[in-house]
Amino acid sequence: MEREKIVQTAGRDVLGSFAPDFARYNDDVLFGEVWNDMTLDLKTKSIIVISVFMGRGLCDDSLKYHLLTAKKNGITKDEISAIVTHAAFYAGWPMAWAVFNMAKEIWNDDSPACDDKERFQKEVFLPIGEKNPYGKYFTGQSYLAQVSLEQVPAFNVTFEPGCRNFWHIHHAKSGGGQMLICIGGRGWYQEEGKEAVELTPGKVVNIPVGVKHWHGAASDSWMSHLAFEIPGEDGTTEWCEPVSDKLYGELK
Repeated sequence: MEREKIVQTAGRDVLGSFAPDFARYNDDVLFGEVWNDMTLDLKTKSIIVISVFMGRGLCDDSLKYHLLTAKKNGITKDEISAIVTHAAFYAGWPMAWAVFNMAKEIWNDDSPACDDKERFQKEVFLPIGEKNPYGKYFTGQSYLAQVSLEQVPAFNVTFEPGCRNFWHIHHAKSGGGQMLICIGGRGWYQEEGKEAVELTPGKVVNIPVGVKHWHGAASDSWMSHLAFEIPGEDGTTEWCEPVSDKLYGELK
């Protein structure tokens, strides 16, 4: 499913009649536009806001709201501890104590705010989907989400750390091939006989017909890429052998 849009009404609820312009800026601009802009993922935005609040010495209900939001956005107990500890050297020790006392109530158990898949979903703007039905051609766990079947078929393919597909070749009598656009995390694309290419958000890979290749996540990172099936005549995919642990292990 698509990421839920952030909707805020606190401005109008509290100040709607007293300061309508401020309420509108708060609900429609700050939260309606800035928080919904995905140039930065929600987790990163939460870290920024908590750090700024600490630096400004603000430790009221507004910070509590943002700490609750940070947990919802995937920040774990260990991560909030590290964030506050790091900020303490710049914002002050008493401030860190105050934030820790508040954070302890929010991260009050050892269970994670969300699992790794849910956490990564917050970093990408398209759904991860369900377990890949073509999993027999993958080493490790991958997920598949249909984005579009009209005009140019497009799918979001997500790889858990260490996951990669087998060597494979796209065939077609004419046209055909595939295009990849990385939208999150870090991974690899490699054509047979060539050096591997690192995949990071925004990286585009054009895969010609007849070229043996593979792609997948880095060993220490999730990775999602859009896969566009280029229209062609009698297009097929030939699946070959798995990528060896030796080859994959040499990639840094």
